[in-house]
Amino acid sequence: MTLYLASGSPRRAELLRQIAVPFTVLPAPDIDESPFAGEAPLDYVRRMAEEKARAGLQRLNDTGATVLGADTAVVLERDILGKPASREEALAMLRRLNGKEHQVMSALALCHRGELRLRHAITRVQFRSLDEVALHAYVQTGEGDDKAGAYGIQGLGAALVASLTGSYSGVVGLPLEQMVELLDWAEIRYWQVD
Repeated sequence: MTLYLASGSPRRAELLRQIAVPFTVLPAPDIDESPFAGEAPLDYVRRMAEEKARAGLQRLNDTGATVLGADTAVVLERDILGKPASREEALAMLRRLNGKEHQVMSALALCHRGELRLRHAITRVQFRSLDEVALHAYVQTGEGDDKAGAYGIQGLGAALVASLTGSYSGVVGLPLEQMVELLDWAEIRYWQVD
């Protein structure tokens, strides 16, 4: 059985490889990722994961396929901090996060044999208090250009974080604890080493 990952994220692919799950990458689905007016952040990430999985299923034109959709949002005071459009916006996001605790919400949607199951993880992340020079230096690395909240915890951005409570892999983009539960449900084996 083939698992299809409806995501262009190299980080999500790496996390699946980490637990030795065989999969095929589908091109990232072209969907509108704008939150609805008044939509709660958790509802938003769950909806996005489901829409991505369904879009992948539609692309395959196979209702019996197994397709994974995922979405991650950085949330501060109910505001969703998406991918920055510019380095200036990235710096503004990091200034907001600086010295504060925020949440990272990651959702998974797995379509399998015509059924869909959703799971999510919420992780609390405490940022260190950094001076303006440090924030500028991180932004100039470019690491956060394509990441929600303008930082990547799995790379240079690890130095921004004082602590976290919850799923580290969820902050990276694919909460493995919930992923394994979905794989078990779909009878997809992990730890498949040659």
